[in-house]
Amino acid sequence: MSIRMQEVILQKLKHYCAYQERCHKDVRDKCYELGVRGHEQDELLAQLVEENFLNEERFARAFAGGKFRLKRWGKNKIKAALKMRDISGYCINKAMEEIDMDDYMKTLNKEAAKKFASVKETKEYQKKYKTLQYLMQRGFEQDLARQAIEEIANQAGK
Repeated sequence: MSIRMQEVILQKLKHYCAYQERCHKDVRDKCYELGVRGHEQDELLAQLVEENFLNEERFARAFAGGKFRLKRWGKNKIKAALKMRDISGYCINKAMEEIDMDDYMKTLNKEAAKKFASVKETKEYQKKYKTLQYLMQRGFEQDLARQAIEEIANQAGK
């Protein structure tokens, strides 16, 4: 590949990374799209990291914070999504620090209450089960979800 071509591709990758946070996997996929492979791809990635266009920890933190605040995902779902993007365990742990536990519990309780109220089942154990399934599918931990459901069921029973 010519030096001129490499510079053009590097500029495209810089723009791609500057537009929003990206992980290494996203940038590798973009390189394949642009026809760059092997050693040249590694050089471009190294340069993007060196110039701070690409930072996996920063990506993980932004991803976790965004998915929690905007989509109200639980920690399990966020961790799974980060693992699918080949993010390191260290960066995943740092990303989980972005989620304030008080906000997390408020979100869990709000989601649980909303779902529990919307379930059409008449038997309480069925409502609890469907609500638990929903919360686990959203990525919330089973024990925390059970606690929230029990509190809501107790309040509804009063």
